[in-house]
Amino acid sequence: MKKIIYALTALIALIGIIMIVPNASAKTNADFLRIHIRADSNSQADQNVKYAVKTAVVDYLTPYLAQATDKQKAMSIVNSHLKGIEQVCDETLSQNGFNYTSKAKLTVEEFPDRSYNGVTLSAGVYDALIIELGSASGNNWWCVVYPPLCFVGGESNGTNQIIYKSKLMEIIRQWTESHK
Repeated sequence: MKKIIYALTALIALIGIIMIVPNASAKTNADFLRIHIRADSNSQADQNVKYAVKTAVVDYLTPYLAQATDKQKAMSIVNSHLKGIEQVCDETLSQNGFNYTSKAKLTVEEFPDRSYNGVTLSAGVYDALIIELGSASGNNWWCVVYPPLCFVGGESNGTNQIIYKSKLMEIIRQWTESHK
């Protein structure tokens, strides 16, 4: 009986993972909305504030993007919040002692191959939210707004990667632990 329960648990977990983690290989560039935050320079201070801005933007957009059921809706949401995104960026920059500002825009841009916690997006032209900090001449941070690899559906582990969790798997784990 335990073998059947473990086999069913593994099968359900696999189904849960397939449903939660986006299948990038089955999608085209047109299915993704990416984000690119360009730092003012490569100084340590500018690179550090870039990550503070990233966190503030993710925190700001996450509740709105939770409503996105497709890429077009995600683009509409981001487009309607461009001024708010700039305000969040500028406030973060100011709070950290920087006197330059930001510029946010939705555009089409070329991206290289990029992997996000095991999901690889091929090089190509993508719709993107571009956030430029100051002169935007420093190293940058990339991720994906839609499907939500950086915003909704996961939790940060402190390494700029997303850990996906399956609620179904948590319930099964709790049930099997209580029936040992």
